[in-house]
Amino acid sequence: MSKGNVTVLGINGHIGHHAAKAFRQAGFAVSGFGRSNRHPLEGVAFIKGDAGSLDDLKSAIAGADIVVNALNLPYDKWDKGRAEAQLATVITAMGDSGKTLMFPGNIYNYAATDRRISPSTPQRPQTPRGAIRVRQEDMLAAASKAGKFQTIIVRAGDFYAPGNTGDWYDQAIMMEARKGKVYRMADSELGHAWAYLPDLGRAFAVLGEKRGEFGAFENFHFAGHYVTHGALMEAIVKASPVPLKVAPLPWIFLQAMGLANGVIREVLKMRYLWNNPMELVDSRLDAILGPDFGTPFERAVAETVRPFFVQKVAA
Repeated sequence: MSKGNVTVLGINGHIGHHAAKAFRQAGFAVSGFGRSNRHPLEGVAFIKGDAGSLDDLKSAIAGADIVVNALNLPYDKWDKGRAEAQLATVITAMGDSGKTLMFPGNIYNYAATDRRISPSTPQRPQTPRGAIRVRQEDMLAAASKAGKFQTIIVRAGDFYAPGNTGDWYDQAIMMEARKGKVYRMADSELGHAWAYLPDLGRAFAVLGEKRGEFGAFENFHFAGHYVTHGALMEAIVKASPVPLKVAPLPWIFLQAMGLANGVIREVLKMRYLWNNPMELVDSRLDAILGPDFGTPFERAVAETVRPFFVQKVAA
């Protein structure tokens, strides 16, 4: 018997894919909404639609008890009110339904000087992108406190998972792994918050199942793996089937590429996140998930980097 109906908006994205898989494994009936079914999941029904269409969104979530809003615009399309407008369409589609909306938060809302960031830490964004995220969360808070629907924000660090593309592992850290080189994003002793997506997806499912125990607007921080850049390099080297050389990421080359590439130009504005040790903490979520919830760090890294070496080992 199903535990309820879940619609994942943005089924092809990193969060959407892993949240859908976790909800399905937890016993929910799951549908995924997107323009195309690029990454089909067994047992997950696909709903084709346009995220810019209010009618499409209303139809997609009509039978849902839980809506996971994993929609995200391209990195260089957040400005000019476009990110807020996308969320406003989802909020309108939710209406006064009383459903639960789950929203992936990130660390952009906080200042670089914040070291241990809990749900009670004041949000002080230092970039336009961070200010956008704060405005989006304020929109959700206003709707939920007005009694329209419940919002559960699950905030996490940078994503990683086996087979992911378009993330930092794929685009930077491991981009020359098959040539025997991996790149360190910042100084070895600095810490960084990482979220292993299979674990984060399961956290969404656990919180969704317990939604009746929570208030109208909730903000949880998923700790994930907070490790130094040096420890990450050690784990990657240990997991590699071939010798690897570790080198600092050549940010200057990215800066040159950013002159002609809007996405890279926007990414570079967030470099401060790598140069400042910002840790997500949440004792309440830790207690809900339990002490043995997450995948051990070295195993998660090994599973993530293994696909990068498949062709090299086979050759």
